[in-house]
Amino acid sequence: MIWLLLVIIGLVVAFALLAVVAFNKLRTQDIAAQEALGGIDVQLTRRADLIPNLVSTVKGYASHESGVFQAVTEARARVSKAAEGTDVAEKSQAEAALSQALVNVMAVAEAYPELKASANFAQLQQQLAETENQLSFARQYYNDAVATLNKLVATIPWMLFAGMANVSKRDFYEAPKEHSTAPTVEF
Repeated sequence: MIWLLLVIIGLVVAFALLAVVAFNKLRTQDIAAQEALGGIDVQLTRRADLIPNLVSTVKGYASHESGVFQAVTEARARVSKAAEGTDVAEKSQAEAALSQALVNVMAVAEAYPELKASANFAQLQQQLAETENQLSFARQYYNDAVATLNKLVATIPWMLFAGMANVSKRDFYEAPKEHSTAPTVEF
């Protein structure tokens, strides 16, 4: 009879340990996904902060292209607003709009050879390219963290504890369908 009691106590202790391990693993991976999403926000904000300098430089050469500059300002504001929230789709759409606006600014810059030769413009282009690379890495890092989290939430034994840990599947960071092709430049 005592051995039955010991077995029951052992099973309860084992289940409690499994629950603690599962809870911690799920919460840790959820926090990692949140941090990775924050990394995207940091890079989007960095890119948005570089844009006024780029626009100012280009404006000096092409002040008559006000529609292009207005689109950049609106897209930048949308990115800033999206960075404050947690909606991954909204962040992705705002980023895509900003990317299109930047393509248009670069197209304007192509029309002015003296602008392309400007050291300030070249430095801004280099910083923007570095930021784009870091943003790409941040998106991939987030998607990797989400993939790991989603696998945990969908597999036994972790799925049994997902509700207790208040963890659920997250959305991947994807470009909106309308932005799956290369942006076009129109004046």
